[in-house]
Amino acid sequence: MPALCRDCLTAFDAGHRCPACGRLRVIAHPELFDLAIAHIDCDAFYAAVEKRDNPELRDKPVIVGGGRRGVVSTACYIARIRGVHSAMPMFKALALCPDAVVVKPRGAAYAEASRAIRAMMEELTPAVEPLALDEAFLDLSGTSRLHGAPPALLLARLVKRMEDELGLTGSVGLSHNKFLAKIASDLDKPRGFAVIGRAETERFLADKPVRMIWGVGASGQAALEKAGIRTFADLRRWDRQDLHARFGSMGDRLFRLARGEDARRVSPNAPVKSISNETTFSEDIADPDLLDGHIWRMAEKVADRAKAKGRAGRVVTLKLKRADHRLVTRRHALADATQIADRIYREARALFDRSGETGPVRLVGVGLSDIVPAAGADLSGDLLDPQAAARARAERASDAIRARFGAQAILKGRALR
Repeated sequence: MPALCRDCLTAFDAGHRCPACGRLRVIAHPELFDLAIAHIDCDAFYAAVEKRDNPELRDKPVIVGGGRRGVVSTACYIARIRGVHSAMPMFKALALCPDAVVVKPRGAAYAEASRAIRAMMEELTPAVEPLALDEAFLDLSGTSRLHGAPPALLLARLVKRMEDELGLTGSVGLSHNKFLAKIASDLDKPRGFAVIGRAETERFLADKPVRMIWGVGASGQAALEKAGIRTFADLRRWDRQDLHARFGSMGDRLFRLARGEDARRVSPNAPVKSISNETTFSEDIADPDLLDGHIWRMAEKVADRAKAKGRAGRVVTLKLKRADHRLVTRRHALADATQIADRIYREARALFDRSGETGPVRLVGVGLSDIVPAAGADLSGDLLDPQAAARARAERASDAIRARFGAQAILKGRALR
């Protein structure tokens, strides 16, 4: 059985210990060197970047997120052991882990780390499909001859290089399609490497819960359970027509995934539908100046993400949640696409001014949609604002300085409100 040491990258016949270095971080599988579709997921990415950049946090539970009424963006594995998880309300997370160090998200730092990882991936294959800053699919079909190594070895080299050069770890899922590769990457975290081969696919899935299907949320799971479907084996007992009659077009997808079938290609140009950022305040805010500062910070984070992805958007959205939980959303379509924080901010601020909202606000969010490639964005300028082009040039110069000297090298005065 083919085997691979993930520490020294030696390939050998099956065994529990590497014959070259004697270590136990070995992955062995009959199809190890025959599979080419991978999913790589960075381990607790935001928290890992914070620990890398601040060694004092290394052995402490770290939560990346907002104030007591915000939510957890990411928790390190020390905090996860205490029961903290992403999207958990912050007050619950701090009740479970009162000694946690809470760190505000630093979008620019995460985008910079993501770009470095993406560049490493693209050295192996042009078929890289990012799902977020911290995860991506890779199709390594046909790369063995180019690199002189099978995909499994290339992936092991990649995550070792991420750790050695960037101080960040990742987990690999390797299989024969995207659906299974993504499932595999969750099987052995952190610093994991899991394989699901063709021959074992149906056997592997049989007793797994259907909530493992990407896109099946709480309501979808409830609908499946109402039909007596809790596992893949339950799902496999239904024929295609009955699934279609019960669940519509989703039934066809369920029929295929029940058998581990997924014909989707790894697409480097998969469309990004929207880019947004929001924050929930620890206390309701009514002060327009304080809200202005938050709108700027949200706009800057959205711009950072758009620039990192090489994208721009034609529609700016402002989202507000009042103290009574009423949600207010306002949108404005631009004459041309933008990725400039100054322009996103000014549009979002104008939406706020026109919203008529004067009461306390508990959440603010800014977003871009109608996403297009960045080439050609921000070219027409603003005839009503002759200084817009100059501000855009200044922002590009600031981006270059921040990239070289760190995210805090240059700050807008309004960001300090």
